[in-house]
Amino acid sequence: MRRSRLVAVAATVVGVAGFTAAATVAGDQRRDFETGMVGFEEVPSVSTNGGGQVDAAVNKAGTELRYTLRYRNLEGAVQQSHIHFGQEGVNGGIVVFLCTNLGNGPVGRDVPPCPPPPATVEGVLTADDVSTAAASAAARTQGIAEREFAEFVRAMRAGVTYANVHSDRWPGGEIRGQFDHEQGHED
Repeated sequence: MRRSRLVAVAATVVGVAGFTAAATVAGDQRRDFETGMVGFEEVPSVSTNGGGQVDAAVNKAGTELRYTLRYRNLEGAVQQSHIHFGQEGVNGGIVVFLCTNLGNGPVGRDVPPCPPPPATVEGVLTADDVSTAAASAAARTQGIAEREFAEFVRAMRAGVTYANVHSDRWPGGEIRGQFDHEQGHED
């Protein structure tokens, strides 16, 4: 009985520590969404040494999503990175660009370039960045229209979006990670 109590206490401490780590990025900044990216998550799967992560938080007004994209050890030159609308194991349409070296981002938007790995890219997305016309017709046919930022965030909160990084070796995507249901809470 004593051993089971110790295990329960240890599990509670680990759970609380995990929740605290998941709810904050740095100091008091929230992290509503996060995903680790690997090649095995791509559809079809890719065997690569590459890896990465995206952390993102929606502001209190629900009008901006601040993100930090990190990637490393990619086997090809980085071309672009996006957030797509699609459930796990399914390819979906591009909704927003995180970075691009192809000049194919939404017209009139300043999409940051994708530096060579290891790299960190930070940015802020708004309704102006939900530009499926520049991104993909698939996202439009899936129901997220141009500038529908609230619908994009709703899809993220439902766990039906994923991030990926495309390279010249793997143009369909070298690494990918599904965003889980929302972790944080609105302030």
